[in-house]
Amino acid sequence: MILHTIMLAAVNAPAIDVESLISDLAFILILGAVTTLFFKWIKQPVVLGYIVAGFLASPHFVYLPSVTTESNIEFWAQIGIVVLLFSLGLEFSFKKLLNAGGSAVVTALIIVVGMMCAGFAIGHLLGFSNINSLFLGGMLSMSSTTIIIKAFNDLNLSHKKFASQVFAVLIVEDLFAVLMMVILSSIALNNSVEGVEMLKSVSKLIFFLIMWFAVGTFLLPTILNKNRRFLNSETLLIVSMGLCLGMAVFSVYCGFSLALGAFVMGSILAGTSFAEKIEHVTMPVKDLFGSVFFISVGMMVNPTVIVNYATPILILSAVVITGMIIFGTFGMLVTGQTLRVAIESGFSLTQIGEFAFIIATLGMQLGVLDPTIYPIVVAVSVLTTFTTPYFIRMADPVYDFVAAHLPERLHFLINRYTSHASAESETGMLWSTLLKRYVWRVLLYSSVLIAISLVAEKWLLPWLLDVAPRWGRFLCASASIAAMAPFLLAMSLPASKKTERERLIAANARFDVPLVVMTIFRLLIALGFVMYLLSSIYSLGVGITFGMAIFIMILFVFSKRVKRRMSRIETKFLDNLNERELRRSGRNNNIISNLHLAFMTVGYACPFVGERLIDSGIRTRYGVSIASIQRGGTLIPVPSGETRVFPGDSIGVIGTDEEIQTLLPIVEAQPDDFDGPVKATDLKLTSVQLSETSPLLGKNVAESQLSTTYASLLVSIMRDEKYITPDASTTFKPHDVLWLVGNPAVLTRLK
Repeated sequence: MILHTIMLAAVNAPAIDVESLISDLAFILILGAVTTLFFKWIKQPVVLGYIVAGFLASPHFVYLPSVTTESNIEFWAQIGIVVLLFSLGLEFSFKKLLNAGGSAVVTALIIVVGMMCAGFAIGHLLGFSNINSLFLGGMLSMSSTTIIIKAFNDLNLSHKKFASQVFAVLIVEDLFAVLMMVILSSIALNNSVEGVEMLKSVSKLIFFLIMWFAVGTFLLPTILNKNRRFLNSETLLIVSMGLCLGMAVFSVYCGFSLALGAFVMGSILAGTSFAEKIEHVTMPVKDLFGSVFFISVGMMVNPTVIVNYATPILILSAVVITGMIIFGTFGMLVTGQTLRVAIESGFSLTQIGEFAFIIATLGMQLGVLDPTIYPIVVAVSVLTTFTTPYFIRMADPVYDFVAAHLPERLHFLINRYTSHASAESETGMLWSTLLKRYVWRVLLYSSVLIAISLVAEKWLLPWLLDVAPRWGRFLCASASIAAMAPFLLAMSLPASKKTERERLIAANARFDVPLVVMTIFRLLIALGFVMYLLSSIYSLGVGITFGMAIFIMILFVFSKRVKRRMSRIETKFLDNLNERELRRSGRNNNIISNLHLAFMTVGYACPFVGERLIDSGIRTRYGVSIASIQRGGTLIPVPSGETRVFPGDSIGVIGTDEEIQTLLPIVEAQPDDFDGPVKATDLKLTSVQLSETSPLLGKNVAESQLSTTYASLLVSIMRDEKYITPDASTTFKPHDVLWLVGNPAVLTRLK
């Protein structure tokens, strides 16, 4: 049906002027190239360059020719939105959301709700309608992931504890933005805020998200791993973009947007072991079409509107900066972060970016957004982007000022609350693990059971009644119950292990009460699905009577066999879900209030490369602990003192912000002429003649550390026209010609 719809639309579509399409694309890309080179030169985000290029290509700039047909740019921009959301999904992953924890969810929720209310109120004060004020609140509530990541990298702050907290909040905000797009679309189409309709839209979104997540996580990693040997860069690009566009089309068929489907597919692929490679091969596609989207945003900039609305632009910029600082800091404090981390996080979120443009584009497409709001929001985004680095730098001075002038009693209460929130008991952590497992199991299996019920009610029953009127209902009920049986049993089984239940009950006798309540709740949900299915096929009386009997039979007859089968399915599902994380060395960056886990890549000029950890003095000199070492595909958890560190290792380091910032440049140090990690194509058999000033003179092969310091292999030495096979005691002399396998650019330092 989907294919038929697409083909019918293609037949009825008007002819495309290919020449004008290509000429418009060429024109905006040339402008984009010039402006982005300029913005790179002045060390500003290239996104701003794209917006300037769009303004130069628009009819509002009369000194250059404009694009011939704006619909051509809209066409490319729509592809840009799809690819951009797919790329954002690749950085998201459901596993990241789970690891982000409740702190990020609560903080993001406080920011989004607070900024939505502030934007809605300011919109009314500026004279906008309800729907425009609502969209404005949505645009002002999303910080820019792209700008923040760039600012952190430029300021060398990515390894600070507050940076990991901000990244977690941004991940959750991305999910909230997708949810907000669905809610705003529903409100715009109904032209009112109807609670029932909104609840239906949100419930439908959650249902399809869980279904896509479950099916994608179970199938895609397995399929990709089985075909790993065929997946080079070319085929992986085709497969990933095909999955992206296919899910986008399916999303439209289900009543959602193209962008939502692309985001979901990206988030599914983000959990696979191919995620980094997919990000790499799709990066040029994202850069190309993403640039066209931002250029199309710039085409909406109208200088006349900006001049006329200079006051609203300044007001909204102040609202974004002030609101993000207040709500971000408050959200972090509520979730138990220290005052320093909370202030640093709040001051990092003071801008709006790509999702503001996407929400604005959605409003324009739905025909509910006032055209003057678009350039106003673009101007606010540009202004707050320029100020972001300055506010990030202001965080520490502001913290020092606040800490110095904060009343002693309030300071004591904040520290006490932070310590209490971070010092989670063993029982609390056990309950947290148990509840997470309980919730995801109920949601996952409920979604599968709902899907089976809908298929049976909407498609299977009518077809069977048409084919076999007498036996149709019985066959439909039998087939549906058989399909539901494993999932009904899996939902009914305890979400906790026997040892976990014993530990909870031993800690406090009252803990058996919530465990019993949770079990009863799961059983009632499972029983409810059976009753609903039979009631929809027959009648309510049949559903209640036979539903209970069938459910009891499933529990007792199929218990052991189905339990083993579902256990294998769950294990496979969790392995696929954790596939990418199992190859990494860290699970969570948050340790306690003043310590966190950071990951560093050992550079070629690191002073303790090749040394044993016990000899490196890392703990005694820098006060940190090495928690793990990731070497290629090998993980070394809690390495011993005899373990050596080599270039390219990813080491997990536990310490305070100050300790980690001190150690970071030392660990990641590179030679002055270092051009990046040595690639297989960079390794060559080459010769180097030692001069009188060579650093190897007077050293023997064992002392030279050629393999660790220069990543090379010594093959032979030519001395006095003769070739020598070296051993560990061979000493280097002037004018020796060394034959080595390595990177010629690195080996030139041996001369």
